[in-house]
Amino acid sequence: MVYHIPALLDESIKGLNIRPDGIYVDVTFGGGGHSVEILKRLTTGKLIAFDQDQDAERNAPDDKKLLFLDQNFRYLKNNLRYNGISSIDGLIADLGVSFHQFDEPERGFTFRHNAPLDMRMNKKSPVTAATLLQTLEEQSLADIFYKYGELTNSRRIAREIISFRAFKPVTSAGDLISAIGRLVPQRQENKYYAKVFQALRIAVNHEIDSLKEMLVQALSVLNTGGRLVIITYHSLEDRIVKNFMRSGNFDGIEKKNFYGNSETPFRLINKKGITPGAEETAKNSRARSARLRIAEKI
Repeated sequence: MVYHIPALLDESIKGLNIRPDGIYVDVTFGGGGHSVEILKRLTTGKLIAFDQDQDAERNAPDDKKLLFLDQNFRYLKNNLRYNGISSIDGLIADLGVSFHQFDEPERGFTFRHNAPLDMRMNKKSPVTAATLLQTLEEQSLADIFYKYGELTNSRRIAREIISFRAFKPVTSAGDLISAIGRLVPQRQENKYYAKVFQALRIAVNHEIDSLKEMLVQALSVLNTGGRLVIITYHSLEDRIVKNFMRSGNFDGIEKKNFYGNSETPFRLINKKGITPGAEETAKNSRARSARLRIAEKI
């Protein structure tokens, strides 16, 4: 089984603008696709790879230029400092879920298998999707589906889950589908359930907060001329990355100094974002929602 096929591989590696003696970070190691290509281009340089999913470490190549860290990327700066690294020349993140996580039913990331609702990227974390569905009040559940799934009937979803769990625990994908099935628009089942499961996954793994924390830390450790290369898979992530690269903040508001000059910390390498071509999506259908953004620290 393929662990993961990285989207936009050539474009993202080119975007890093790798120097053979540079220090680079891959904060989403996964199957190692991006890391292997970075290592090929290093001679005396170093690559630090992060992944909070313990399964990913099995994919780490035996290469003295690689340091693998079993850590969430929200702790980027502390982990670099602990390993004697104060600045880097580039950082890449391929956000979202790996093929491996989707394709292992017991991980609970997809509605296509009637498996336990786990969804933890870090299997040591105590909170699963089932935990949230069993313990959160209606308003908190509605907030998750509205903010992270952009579902306009989030309150009805939460209400149906509360009603269902009064008689039966919501612990599996089948339970969740049974609880909210009557709310799903006809011929939109896959899209609707994908949004529901995405919302829960983001909440379980604190993905939005982690992304913001990582971006702020990345800016502080990047050398001048260093590249930030981010691949996103949904509009929530992409909006955060786009605003941060454009302005250095998450509102996307470009600040100007007294003289009216922009104080943005980045130069955009691609302004609109790069998406996969027809050839790539034909080979890898899961790449179709990928969007690549690249910025260089000024």
